[in-house]
Amino acid sequence: MSRFNERTLPEPVAPAAAAPQDAPAPAAAADPAPNRRATLALTSAATAVALMTYTAPMVTLPQTAAALHTPLSAQAWLLNGTPLGLAALLLVAGSLADDYGRRRIFVAGTFALGITTALGALTTNTWLFTLARITQGGASAALLASSLGLIVHAFPDPRGRLHATGVWGAFVSGGIALGPVVTGAIPNWRLAYGVLAAAALIVAALSTRALSESRAPRGGRPDLAGAVTFGLALVSLVAALTLGRDGWLRAPVGLLLLATVVLLGLFVVLERRTATPMIDLSLLRRPRFLASSAGGLFTGLAVIGLFSFLPALLQQTLGLSAMETAWLFLLWSGLSFAVALQARRLGGRVSPRIQLAIGFVLHAGGTLAMLGAIGAGSWPRLLPGLLIAGVGSGLLNAALPLLSVESVPPQRAAMGSGAQQTFRYIGSCAGVALTIALATSSAGGLARGADIAMLVSAGLALLAAVGVVALRERAA
Repeated sequence: MSRFNERTLPEPVAPAAAAPQDAPAPAAAADPAPNRRATLALTSAATAVALMTYTAPMVTLPQTAAALHTPLSAQAWLLNGTPLGLAALLLVAGSLADDYGRRRIFVAGTFALGITTALGALTTNTWLFTLARITQGGASAALLASSLGLIVHAFPDPRGRLHATGVWGAFVSGGIALGPVVTGAIPNWRLAYGVLAAAALIVAALSTRALSESRAPRGGRPDLAGAVTFGLALVSLVAALTLGRDGWLRAPVGLLLLATVVLLGLFVVLERRTATPMIDLSLLRRPRFLASSAGGLFTGLAVIGLFSFLPALLQQTLGLSAMETAWLFLLWSGLSFAVALQARRLGGRVSPRIQLAIGFVLHAGGTLAMLGAIGAGSWPRLLPGLLIAGVGSGLLNAALPLLSVESVPPQRAAMGSGAQQTFRYIGSCAGVALTIALATSSAGGLARGADIAMLVSAGLALLAAVGVVALRERAA
């Protein structure tokens, strides 16, 4: 892999000697020029369905846990299955999309999401449901990583790309907003999964004809060893965080954390030796790539981790129904959608890195504003905090996709997207486990535990804001 210099541009080369940037393979040479509207519509729709599937357990967790006889200590797995699959496969999915065809990986991932979601509706115990959720995450990884690659190919000009990534980021928020509402409105959680499965299959069918193929082949074999090693490291980490709730000094937790460190070290060794790595480690020297990765990681830790478990917590403490909780959180997620859709107008005025910092500060402010509401038994006291945090979430969802594709060469757009989202869902896995551990382990009860979880979330968000501001581009 070539090394990228942050301060200088490469010297011009003669056209005959130029490396292919995004040239399709001979088999795809006859593909028509991409239909911009169809590309943006289908990738955004698939992204929304993937996020709806991701957020489905947020308001149905009590019913799902009861139906599957899941104890409180194992409920983190019901929420963490999908982000685990996402985190494990996003990098390899992005690399496969760039090398073997973004439309091919996108359609396969969207179709697989429909099938695995339908299977999840039929499961009868915790571990089968968790397995189904992990495979849903893997399918979502394929469509999410390839969708931004398809968008970059369809919108090569900076102005068009700014608009398209802004719309795509808004549909991330839109999926998060609609998921709880749709699943909360359907009385049976299994039927809700069936509806989401049908939506994914419809998008997959439409995509087979409407999308044009694109790729940036590097040659060589897929980095399967790296993918397996990285996936096992994540499984070890999530298992350690989940088991840690019952005691962090127990031998199984320590062994799992040690296995995580060893596997990540092995992953780095493998990535340095393979000709076609899942991720070019030299990118870690680029401030924008580091800001994109850190932004994704702390979005998962601080934002997704808290808001994944908070709806279930409100149902348990305030006695809200699934639908009442969904409408309440629509204030947060709906405002996030609206802000993300409009944030593209900030292009050229506010850099994505500064947008991230502002988004994290607003999330911290909104979270702090919600302190004490659960203890007081008052859901109206949550409203100002949800509104402030919703604006912050919208800015995060708008800035992250743009920064992820700007932080890598255009021909590696899917890999850049996969890397940022990998860190996002690693953070999500850890954040969900951490939030549940903090909320359920406090001697003061769930209300006191919720306040502790909110304080930690706010602190992590402020740390992220400082970090992304510090990662400035080096002067020429």
